[in-house]
Amino acid sequence: MHYTPAKATQKPFLRIAVAAFLLLNVLSSGFAQENTIPELKSGLKTVKTDTAKVTILNKIAHIFRESNSDSTLFYAKKAAALAQKNGDHYGLAIACINIGNANIISSNYAEALKNFEQAKALFTDLLTHPAATAVTQNQIRNGLARSYGSCGIVYSEQNDYSNALQHYFKALKMYQETGEKKSISKVYNNIGIIYKVLEENNKALTYLSKAYALQTEMGEESAPVTLMNIGTIYFKQKKDKQALQHYNTAMSLFEKTNNNRGKALLFNNLGEFYCSHQSYAKALDFYNKAMVLYTELDNKMGTASVQYNIGTLYLEQKDLSKALSYTSASLMTAREINMLAQVKSSEKQLSDIYALQQDYKNALSHYKEYVAAKDSIDNKENTKKLLRVELNAEFQKKEALQKIEMEKKEAVLVEQNKSHKLFTLFSVIGTLLLLGLIFVTYNRLQIKRRLTLQKEVAEYEQKALHLQMNPHFVFNCLGSISSFIVQNGTDSAIKYLSKFSKLMRLTLEYSKGSLIPIDKEIDSLQNYLELEQLRFNKKFDFAITTSPLIEDDMALPPLLIQPFVENAILHGLVPKQGSGKIEISFNVENNQLVCSITDDGIGISKSKAMKENSVTAHKSMALEITKKRLEMMEATTSQSAHVSISDFLDENKEPYGTRVVIYLPIQYTSDTKIRI
Repeated sequence: MHYTPAKATQKPFLRIAVAAFLLLNVLSSGFAQENTIPELKSGLKTVKTDTAKVTILNKIAHIFRESNSDSTLFYAKKAAALAQKNGDHYGLAIACINIGNANIISSNYAEALKNFEQAKALFTDLLTHPAATAVTQNQIRNGLARSYGSCGIVYSEQNDYSNALQHYFKALKMYQETGEKKSISKVYNNIGIIYKVLEENNKALTYLSKAYALQTEMGEESAPVTLMNIGTIYFKQKKDKQALQHYNTAMSLFEKTNNNRGKALLFNNLGEFYCSHQSYAKALDFYNKAMVLYTELDNKMGTASVQYNIGTLYLEQKDLSKALSYTSASLMTAREINMLAQVKSSEKQLSDIYALQQDYKNALSHYKEYVAAKDSIDNKENTKKLLRVELNAEFQKKEALQKIEMEKKEAVLVEQNKSHKLFTLFSVIGTLLLLGLIFVTYNRLQIKRRLTLQKEVAEYEQKALHLQMNPHFVFNCLGSISSFIVQNGTDSAIKYLSKFSKLMRLTLEYSKGSLIPIDKEIDSLQNYLELEQLRFNKKFDFAITTSPLIEDDMALPPLLIQPFVENAILHGLVPKQGSGKIEISFNVENNQLVCSITDDGIGISKSKAMKENSVTAHKSMALEITKKRLEMMEATTSQSAHVSISDFLDENKEPYGTRVVIYLPIQYTSDTKIRI
């Protein structure tokens, strides 16, 4: 029997190692590194101002971040103390980021998160209350973006990927506002890596491709690493042609750099690629090249990985002697650096090899060691989960307290400013102008109150229209169920009711909010269209597509698209002879979200004519409500929101389908200012 080892336990570790290496890039504090540490220390003795000293101390701490975390911590704390003493909030914020970097490297994630939250608060305060400083607003915004990105790293290390993505998207938005392309590419890369860990490969490819495009544009040396990560995703998807193409391109780019660490990892990935195709000679050649580079770099983590992979290769060839030799070497190296994930994989493989040699005593012994390593990893993961829960609780409480404190400070400042203005007016203008001021103030309050009431009325009208949609939608679906039961019998009706219950659950869940993400709207439409396919015996096919310009946190009001899809089915496709098709697409055009619904039915003009001749014709309540919702959206957001409906006409001016295009303002789930 051919033996196929389970290499999956090893690959995630390698990928996470790459991710950790790349994620640290986002912590860059923006210092140019042309200065050496001796030069900076010399400059520390000659500069006269404390602000300049803080800047130099932060630069030294930043340079030490990869080679000596203790030195980073030492110089960053000196910078923080001096900045605190002199009220240099910007220097203090940069020092907090450097201290957080040192704590990440030391795996002290709780303290790192405190440091980054403090930096975030300092940068936010500088933006809200600008001080007399040479630092520009863009530098402060970039610093705030780095704080969010650094928090994202901590959450990533704690496997809290939801929080990590939220912080990365906030950092990305700020970098895009300041046009910081290098930082944008790094955040794209980090988001892509998280999606890769979550096995959302299409999203991972999207963001890694965006990162690679920017890296290529700027000539960054990290471009081949990103290209290699894209290749590993294609390899995982079994798209071997694309995977090898990206690996080879990455190889040609690595030849132009001194990044031997990245090159070694690429050789290892190519070894895995050729091993999976049973091209063992090529695989062994690449493994040996990787081994040489890892040995030169004294990278025992990579060495252990390659030794394991070579052992796996010989095991697949049933050369048990060499398989045992290399796997034992991998275990020895992994134990030397306490690399538990590799220990676990190597122990399991040794147990399998001894079992094949019928040495059951050693097989059992190594299997026990494998179980012990697995339990240790599980215990660490459980500890991480507990720590993550504690961190979330602690910082939610801290953020709430900070918010209350900020509101109090702002209230005090507002009152102080108002008192000062009133005092000045009383002193200069006198009693007569005071009466005029009271009159003007009263009028302004009345105008503000009137505008507030108008806005509230508009919002309540919008909510009322939204609430009307829910019973109308349920009524139509219940009508569909009744018709389906009559036409298709009990078994089919039960299947239909099961899908209907899922659709109702989604509808009730999404209709609670004023905005839902586009991917959730697509899920609801998908479920509804599948129901109608069942109802009408697969009379039509459908397709839903999204443009790459659609971002993950873009949103739209719930139950806005469904009435147009329903009309396309009932009044376009059902009356048509033969089968039909509906196509729904989401795109971004001219700074608007554009949703298009097309069908190849009888056309709207012919449908209207049929309804006029029908004794059962009724006015479309759903479309009227939807058009009213669009008008309210346009009034509330001060942005265009409308719908256009037209027929496709053939050479004889006969309709052969309908196109509905809905134009909406771009909104986001994270945007709390606009609610429809």
